[in-house]
Amino acid sequence: MKATVLVSYLFAFFGLFSSVYSRNVASRPAVVNIGALFSFDSTIGRVAKIAIEEAVKDVNANSSILHGSKLVVTMQSSNCSGFTGMVESMRFMETDVVAIIGPQSSVVAHIISHVVNELQVPLLSFAATDPTLNSHQFPFFVRTTQSDLYQMAAIAEIVDYYGWKQVIAIFIDDDFGRNGMLALSDKLAERRCKISYKVGIPPDSGANRGDIMDILVKVALMESRVVVLHVNPKLGFSLFSVAKYLGMMGNGYVWVATDWLSSYLDSFSPLPSETINIMQGVLALRQYTPDSDRKRSFSSRWSKLAGGSLGLNSYGLYAYDSVWLVAHAIDAFFDQGGVISFSNDSRLRSEGGNLHLDAMSIFDDGLLLLKNILKSDLVGLTGPLKFDSDRSLTLPAYDVVNVIGTGYRRIGYWSNYSGLSTLPPETLYMRPPNRSSANQQLYSVIWPGETVLKPRGWVFPNNGKQLRIGVPIRVSFKEFVSQVRGTDMFKGFAIDVFTAAVSLLPYAVPYQFIPFGNGKENPSYTELVNLITTGFFDAVVGDIAIVTNRTKIIDFTQPYVASGLVVVAPFRKLNSGAWAFLRPFSPLMWIVTGCFFIVVGTVVWILEHRINDEFRGPPKRQVITILWFSLSTLFFAHTDLFVAFVGENTVSTLGRFVLIIWLFVVLIINSSYTASLTSILTVQQLFSPINGIESLKESDEPIGYQVGSFAEYYLSQELGISKSRLVPLGSPEAYARALQLGPTKDGGVAAVVDELPYVDIFLSTQCTFRIVGQEFTKSGWGFAFPRDSPLAVDMSTAILALSENGDLQRIHDKWLMHSSCSSDRTEIESDRLELKSFWGLFVICGLACFFALFIYFLQIIRQLYRVPPAESASPTQGGSRSGRLHRLLSLMDEKEDQSRQKNKRRKVERSFSENDRDVELGRNTKRKGIEMTSGSNINPSS
Repeated sequence: MKATVLVSYLFAFFGLFSSVYSRNVASRPAVVNIGALFSFDSTIGRVAKIAIEEAVKDVNANSSILHGSKLVVTMQSSNCSGFTGMVESMRFMETDVVAIIGPQSSVVAHIISHVVNELQVPLLSFAATDPTLNSHQFPFFVRTTQSDLYQMAAIAEIVDYYGWKQVIAIFIDDDFGRNGMLALSDKLAERRCKISYKVGIPPDSGANRGDIMDILVKVALMESRVVVLHVNPKLGFSLFSVAKYLGMMGNGYVWVATDWLSSYLDSFSPLPSETINIMQGVLALRQYTPDSDRKRSFSSRWSKLAGGSLGLNSYGLYAYDSVWLVAHAIDAFFDQGGVISFSNDSRLRSEGGNLHLDAMSIFDDGLLLLKNILKSDLVGLTGPLKFDSDRSLTLPAYDVVNVIGTGYRRIGYWSNYSGLSTLPPETLYMRPPNRSSANQQLYSVIWPGETVLKPRGWVFPNNGKQLRIGVPIRVSFKEFVSQVRGTDMFKGFAIDVFTAAVSLLPYAVPYQFIPFGNGKENPSYTELVNLITTGFFDAVVGDIAIVTNRTKIIDFTQPYVASGLVVVAPFRKLNSGAWAFLRPFSPLMWIVTGCFFIVVGTVVWILEHRINDEFRGPPKRQVITILWFSLSTLFFAHTDLFVAFVGENTVSTLGRFVLIIWLFVVLIINSSYTASLTSILTVQQLFSPINGIESLKESDEPIGYQVGSFAEYYLSQELGISKSRLVPLGSPEAYARALQLGPTKDGGVAAVVDELPYVDIFLSTQCTFRIVGQEFTKSGWGFAFPRDSPLAVDMSTAILALSENGDLQRIHDKWLMHSSCSSDRTEIESDRLELKSFWGLFVICGLACFFALFIYFLQIIRQLYRVPPAESASPTQGGSRSGRLHRLLSLMDEKEDQSRQKNKRRKVERSFSENDRDVELGRNTKRKGIEMTSGSNINPSS
């Protein structure tokens, strides 16, 4: 019965499946029309035409797809014209096509995307790479190749990999070129690079050789030597030819071409020698397609298909895959019950005339077909065909090639997954993504001029302009920089360093010094460096401090001198008077040391009081014993006399343990005191009420600073010192005058805060002031340049070379070596010995005392509970709490039992007497042995 039911179910299922399948097959049309729109006579179009025709044949020959429906493609040429492309696309709409493959031109794609959006016909472009063709504006546009957004990202990474900061862009002036340059600019900006100059060439202007020469002459006058070409092949080869004629394909230049060049080389290699020779050393990108059996099989068929006159490029592969993509989507469309039907749009009715707009109709299920296209997940000749959320093909990648010899060689790969690499992208997809700079690699390049040395990428522009270098006009400390009176020349330490560094550069640097300031007071250095950001100055040379807020807007060279803020204050000499012996220790140190003498003496007295007669007697005598015993350790700790004294006068083990720790502490304190007192009595000491920036910050006294220095900003903004306390000073003489007046008089200051190089010069002539405390900032002086200026890097290298060969020190000695107050170079007031230097010793000693007292009291309490209550002074006292306390104190005060001491003494004496007896017995035995031996030796002779 059950078998009969199962068989009936199976017949019913297969019957239903057969009916559905037959109805699905019956609903499929015999012919499915698609269109193809591209330029037949272009490099990409010639290859794409053959590839599309062959793809249609392969689809129709495959019985597993479309299931009886025949795919028919109708091709039209757009001639890369937007108008022609729009007209041809409208013709397609009269033939009821369900999809259009193409166009190859981004300009045409922009125009006809509006048409297909209205008529809901998917447009699959295998060559329109304009990154602004997106799904938000054109929902029926599907790009089946890589967007230029990724190609420009690859170029930006190459520029950054080689350390270049600026590029020149030459592009075709249409949607394709302009939008590609916008993407390149954005990607360069992400890496702190930029397009310094760009020029667009009209696509249909027929620019002649003279026009191109004018463009390249302007390029040659620019600073950057890295040129990016985003053009078509015809214009690109004209540019290379003129560049070769102008000598711009030689040493120092870098040419980077987008994938137009690699597509042309793939299609027409080998090129004639006169053509390939004009582009030697050029870098180019090529869309990466992984190697596979299907790709190799198709490539082997290609020479027969093209007749051997045309090579296969990556756009041909994408065109072939686009046909298969449409075929699979149509097959899925039919499986889902889709029907190819069209309806007229009431908005397209012709009111007279011959336009026949009503012949165009809307594809009713176009949206369903579009969804199937976007859900595609298959593998084609170009690799996986799958779209991400932005409707871009997943895993974009490019080959990086170097034109050399009669063709090109691949020097690496770029992928959006891991950047530049010498490994194929599919190998890296199996590893975690790693975009670190250390992981970015390319093989060596043969650059224009047949050199393997990486071009610097920039030169000084050969346009007759000189660098405008701002120089501050100082009115003080002119050793660093000053203007020669009556001229536009400058001299000083900073100027000599700059000119010496420029002389080491491998190229000439035309420049002129522009003075900045009124000559009456030092100018604001913050305002000076800000003029670089506005373009008024190309650089700034002088004693420019490298500080954080300046590095955010400009670049500095390597520091050519170390600097930092210090505090300068007046001082007075300290004489060794009658109380000089108290100066080695601070007051707190004296107090703590004295307290510990008393504490240790008390602890030893407690431990020795019950068993040692030396620590017993009247209270007065015991107090004197405590003081004498503890204080005597200070003077006799290192002598044999005290060692004997300690051995005879301390009996308990705990007392000796405490005393040993204390003797160690006393030894350290005594040695430190002696060394410090010796220094005080033999070395001249200086004193200043200001100890450094902290004490100055905590006070409310006025502080001087140099006019124009960043010290004002640091003191007020970083340290939070009120500006009312800050006094501007304009010269070393003003420093001295303000310091001599002091903080109590009008115009006086307690201290001056300035940079160390200025202070060194000031103190070389002012011997009554000194640096107090430590240098509380660490910085240096450098030369300022605009952000990402390549000259800053080369100047840093030159400054390092000056430092290594000794020239920097010689320039320093020339300008900054002055006689100093050599007789008074003593440090300001040597630090006293503070408690913090010895607190560890006191802690150890305190723990030893506590430990000894703890054990001692445990012993006392133990004895307390062993004493019978009857032995107490009275029964009442023995039962109450005060009675137990009285018993405890009595037990601590009374002398230990004499009999117990005598027994201990007898045991000791007995052990000593037994030892003596054993020694004597050993001697007698030895003597008898000797006598017996001598006797035996005498008898034989007798």
